[in-house]
Amino acid sequence: MHCPFCSAADTKVIDSRLVADGSQVRRRRECVSCSERFTTYEAAELVMPRVVKQDGTREPFDEDKLRAGFLKALEKRPVSMEEIEAAVDRIKFRLRATGERELNSRVIGEEVMSELRELDQVAFVRFASVYRRFQDLDEFRAEIDKLSRDAAASPMMSEKASNKDDVPTK
Repeated sequence: MHCPFCSAADTKVIDSRLVADGSQVRRRRECVSCSERFTTYEAAELVMPRVVKQDGTREPFDEDKLRAGFLKALEKRPVSMEEIEAAVDRIKFRLRATGERELNSRVIGEEVMSELRELDQVAFVRFASVYRRFQDLDEFRAEIDKLSRDAAASPMMSEKASNKDDVPTK
């Protein structure tokens, strides 16, 4: 690695530590020529699959777009940014784990709905209404009824819903 101070090509590592939950390596380096010290971070470059849109076009996976979808659905809902970031990370992990070079956008949408169902049921219905293009109240009712049945069948989901501090918003 080149020294950022004198541009010498030779540096030595004097300390290495895992950071960011083990996903990065922090290295303290020292330039052999000028003796200046500096820090570098090393992380695996994991390639996300490309997204195949409904119209057949392909585009790179956009993490910001994924996060924006969560933020829109969770607007004015009692869900922390940490929970949102964790959901985004879980989706990215599952998408990479498929091993596919390309994924249909529908797969990503279903992953988002799966995460939202666990995070916040109101946000889930919001997202589902747009994603599945609900046309009338009957479609909303059907989705809410399904959500209610699923919550009754899953003790963990029912417990999470009852423990949620529902803060009224304006």
